[in-house]
Parts: sequence; structure tokens; C-alpha cells
Amino acid sequence: MSDNPIKIAVKTAYIEQQSDPQAKRYVFAYTITITNQSNIAVRLRKRHWVITDSNYHVQEIRGEGVVGKQPRLLPGTQFQYTSGAVLKTSVNTMHGEYEMVTDQGEAFSAPIERFTLSIPRTLH
Repeated sequence: MSDNPIKIAVKTAYIEQQSDPQAKRYVFAYTITITNQSNIAVRLRKRHWVITDSNYHVQEIRGEGVVGKQPRLLPGTQFQYTSGAVLKTSVNTMHGEYEMVTDQGEAFSAPIERFTLSIPRTLH
């Protein structure tokens, strides 16, 4: 395994039509692109998310796979999915990790850098 065999890119969106700021309901979508930069196949087995809102409330989410799948990525291939979060504040951060395993059974963690979920024009 190389130092950084898995590249993770994130794009976020605020879903205004499903949100209700008066009720402290902010809906966000995030699209994750996972790229296998190694020379061996890997499978995403588990996810771990840490979500922090602007009131410093921290929520941790752990589970099997992503969007009901445990994708296997061949060398040089990508897997992309979109998921969402319903949160109580207009500015939030997420970060975490995916638990990956090679076809040879070697488990490793792929870190997901911190990213922001915020309504437009909230951050400068």
C-alpha cells in the first residue's frame, strides 16, 4: 500500500427547497468521489463520520458501506455516490474515514478531510 492509495473528493450543496430555517432544519447533499490510486483492488467496508454543527454539537455515525453498498474499486477506478444530512444549524463540518480492505485481506483506513456544509453566503 502506498502512503495515500485512496483519494477522496467532496462536493456539497444546500437543498433549500427541503430546508426550513425557522424550524432549524437545514438539508445538505454531498457527493463523494473515491479513487483507487493503488495497484491493487480494494473494497470499502465501513464508514465513520464526525459531524459538528455551529453550536459545537458533535454527532458520530458509523455503518457498513455507503448508500447500501460496499463497492470494490479496481486499480485506477472511481466510485461516486451522493448522500445527505439534515442538520440544525446553517454552518457545519464533516470529516471521517472509510475502512478499506485489499483483496489480500489487508485492512486500512482512508481519511476523509474536513469539509463544510453551509448555506450560501454564510461563509466568506
